[in-house]
Amino acid sequence: MNKYRWQAIVFVLVAFMLGCNEFIVVGVLSDIAKEYRIPVATVGYLVTIFATVYAVSTPFITVLTSRFSRYKTLMALMGIFLVGNTLSGFAMNYPVLLLSRIITAMVAGAIISLIMTFASSIAPREKRASLVSWIFAGFSIASVFGVPIGTAISTSYSWRDAFYLISIISAVTCVLLGWLLPRKVEQVQSSVKNQLVLLKDPRIYVGIALVLFTAATMYAYYTYIRPLLTTALGFSTQSLNWLLFLIGVMSIISNRLSGMLAERNGLRIMPRFYVVDVILLALLPIGLNFKFGGLAILLAMSLVVTIINSPIQIHFLNIAEEEYPQSTVLASSLNSIFFNFGISLGSATASGMLGTVGLNHISLGAAGYAGISLILALVLNRVIKRYRQNSFN
Repeated sequence: MNKYRWQAIVFVLVAFMLGCNEFIVVGVLSDIAKEYRIPVATVGYLVTIFATVYAVSTPFITVLTSRFSRYKTLMALMGIFLVGNTLSGFAMNYPVLLLSRIITAMVAGAIISLIMTFASSIAPREKRASLVSWIFAGFSIASVFGVPIGTAISTSYSWRDAFYLISIISAVTCVLLGWLLPRKVEQVQSSVKNQLVLLKDPRIYVGIALVLFTAATMYAYYTYIRPLLTTALGFSTQSLNWLLFLIGVMSIISNRLSGMLAERNGLRIMPRFYVVDVILLALLPIGLNFKFGGLAILLAMSLVVTIINSPIQIHFLNIAEEEYPQSTVLASSLNSIFFNFGISLGSATASGMLGTVGLNHISLGAAGYAGISLILALVLNRVIKRYRQNSFN
């Protein structure tokens, strides 16, 4: 196996590690609430706070560290992540757990942004979309294997042991990154102001809005995926891991399909997927009355809701490399930054809907966000078309 393949595997492993850390709370909400004797809704805000800190801190860290070696910056951030995740396992009360989640959230976005930048510089151009889709798939693999395994560990032993396992994976990943990553890569140093010029481009800021509302669409129902499966649909707790596994498999398929679309200018057909998403989310309250019908809708949504990932990531990178080379790292971080803003918005919406309309109807808020995403996808395609026409004139 050549060095590039080893590097690609490690990039996916980083995404898997970050995904396990971020998503594990969704699978162990009830266990944490039981140990700390606090409401599940309060523990649910760990998801919101993590996503908010992730989204706010990532642009500052990526912009301010752009003058330093990317290799050294990445390794330092990995060390901080390892400390924060381990602290989650040792947290003896809710405030300490919250602090540990804030620590990992502060560096997680910058880590994946740097990984995307390394991937973009290392991969042959014809393989870049495929590698990006595999990195995103790392997060889905975390939901397929990491989250169910973490949930099983939590059920059989303790939710703390799940975090300890992530720390072991993180330590191994640090060693592999130190071995495989190039110490020096070509990078354009620039002032903060010059890097932020990227955000004035409508192809960028409309794409950012699309990412945000896409994530809000997903997390306006996925934040409470466990009670949706058990309380609403009536599946047993014992079958929960297999159900989360199935949802994760659909997400992996979605990411691979996303990579194929990115290679074929997939943004053009993206509105069709949002139409499907709106329909599925509107039907979910009815589907929850039928055990396997509701499950089928949840599986279908897992296939289509984040299919935008690879096309929009390649879109951001291509614009930056061609017109804003000083902003490449910032461009690579935009998807993760605003996806997490969207997670924060979506999870807060889910918590609010849970308290007002009940569990069976929380997807209606998600359907509204999917409708907004559909409009933004249409607008983005018009903006891209206008820029192409102007470039030919």
